Amino acid sequence: MNLHSPSDMTIARLEAQGLDAEYVQRVIRDTVTEDLDGGIDVTSVATVPLEQRSVVTFGSRAHGCLAGLDIAIAAVEMVCGPTASNVERVKNDGDRVMPGDVLARVEAPTQLMLTAERTALNLMCHLSGVATATSRWMDAIVGTSAVIRDTRKTTPGLRAMEKYAVRCGGGQNHRMSLSDAALVKDNHIASAGGVAEAFGKVRALAGTLPIEIEVDTLEQLRVALDAGADVVLLDNMSPDIMREAVDISAEHTESTGHAVLLEASGGLTLEKAKAVAETGVHFISVGGLTHSSPILDIGLDMETVF
Repeated sequence: MNLHSPSDMTIARLEAQGLDAEYVQRVIRDTVTEDLDGGIDVTSVATVPLEQRSVVTFGSRAHGCLAGLDIAIAAVEMVCGPTASNVERVKNDGDRVMPGDVLARVEAPTQLMLTAERTALNLMCHLSGVATATSRWMDAIVGTSAVIRDTRKTTPGLRAMEKYAVRCGGGQNHRMSLSDAALVKDNHIASAGGVAEAFGKVRALAGTLPIEIEVDTLEQLRVALDAGADVVLLDNMSPDIMREAVDISAEHTESTGHAVLLEASGGLTLEKAKAVAETGVHFISVGGLTHSSPILDIGLDMETVF
């Protein structure tokens, strides 16, 4: 199947959302190609006349937070080309939605629309699931100054989309790659011979890049602070220990003038989120946002066939 470029409007919207339009098109192209597997959409070609057109709606079937609407529309436009028309965006990414809400309405050839359907829905349902999970974590810590962050535990090939979905849900992105910031974890510390040694080696290579160090004891925290860490990740600590860590960090900042941010991670649950946020940590990192969030149920329905 020959795929087309999305409309200029859709490309502009993707870029405004911080998504590389070429990357989005590549993901869609690979997904449609996988779906067709070198053949044709046998069912749609057999049952739907090529000249038939339809107006279809994308609709939410559950409560959640929307993400990936323009990605889904891009999928339709890439399959249908200029025959897709009258694209109406009823909702926008980041909107809270409920069962029965119409998200978008599109007119296109029925046969081509059905070929695009699964790619569009797979991507939008998954990304909306990530956004929905993020929004629930953000709701759980309302009234605190903490922020929910993601991790690099993303689906291969979908990282930029999934991290965009986290932003739609009100969360914040951690580093996008291994090269844009340093995170010294336990295995790095063990390999380098200690917290201070690991920090020194990373600083020598990374120059001015922000450096975060993972610690699992208050003793390691003090070493990381003295070494000059910009961010310290408190791994698998209880809220009581986190409060002590916040106090230690505040004392360090007061005495040195070097502000350090603290991030909680490991063993966290939605039920514990508020208690963790109330300790005074700046960030709560949740790998499950991208690696374990269930989809948001979104469907495509024919509104008019002509």
